[in-house]
Amino acid sequence: MRDAVLLLTHSGDFFTIDRVAEAVASRGARPIRLDTNRFPQEAELSARLGQSGLTHRLKYRGQVVLAEEVRAAWLRRIWTPDMEEDLEPSLRETCCSESSAALYGFLDGLHEARWIDRQANVDTASDKLYQLRMARAAGLRIPETLVTNSAEEARDFFAGNRGNVVAKLFTPVSMSMGPAERFVYTSRVTADDIEQAEGLRHCPMVFQEHVAKSVELRIAHVAGKLFIGAIDASRSQKGQVDWRQAEPGACEWQHHDGIPHDVERRLLAFMDLLGLTYGAIDMIVTPDGDHVFLEVNPGGEWGMLEKHLGLPISQAIADALVS
Repeated sequence: MRDAVLLLTHSGDFFTIDRVAEAVASRGARPIRLDTNRFPQEAELSARLGQSGLTHRLKYRGQVVLAEEVRAAWLRRIWTPDMEEDLEPSLRETCCSESSAALYGFLDGLHEARWIDRQANVDTASDKLYQLRMARAAGLRIPETLVTNSAEEARDFFAGNRGNVVAKLFTPVSMSMGPAERFVYTSRVTADDIEQAEGLRHCPMVFQEHVAKSVELRIAHVAGKLFIGAIDASRSQKGQVDWRQAEPGACEWQHHDGIPHDVERRLLAFMDLLGLTYGAIDMIVTPDGDHVFLEVNPGGEWGMLEKHLGLPISQAIADALVS
């Protein structure tokens, strides 16, 4: 039987997951898609351990795979379990937490597989402050940043940057290439906002200096290769701070000539520090040509770069999994 490659995602995912599955199959391996939100209602996971060894088994959508058949795994997304609507709320919470614990335990049994990327690396790299610290250590320029639940600290930061400040969440909330129902975009902070900052006591936020830009870059890093797309949102009033808010047709993805060699070298060193094979990197190119690192999302979207620009990212991911 052909080696299996486990593709971990959710039932609402499309395009990117299909492209990687096709690329994996074309390389002679067997792609196994697991929609993690379908466990435990539709997917079956079993882990048997004893002195004689261990056996992990997955059954989903008519396919059965054993852990020893899994050559590699792509951690695209792990999502909250779907539960029956009539479950009592406290029981639902218990079932969700137990299901998540069982899933992570099952995945630990795939310790001999090649991962893009291991959950521990993803969890560490997802910390905004940690990745900014590593970016600075790698020699990348980063914006002045404050994470706080203190209204006083936020007001001091706002004043120190002469009101040129944006705010965003500490963690991303999105599911796939489609519109996110619960996404909170990066936004300019106004004087009124900062006067009403007492609400920070309920939830800390990330504040950053607003960096002037000519274009924004989305850089998909795959095993030391960089695939770069650029977007100019200057024609969009809503999209000038965050291109994802732009009106339809106001900005489009464009090919980019590339980044300076020293910036590329620092980005690769940065990803090596994080221990990530894949990451979606966001950068700003200033009107003066400086490159400013904003963040990296270990599970960030790249489908638009392949769909609109023809960048072979799915092929590179399949190569990294199967080669």
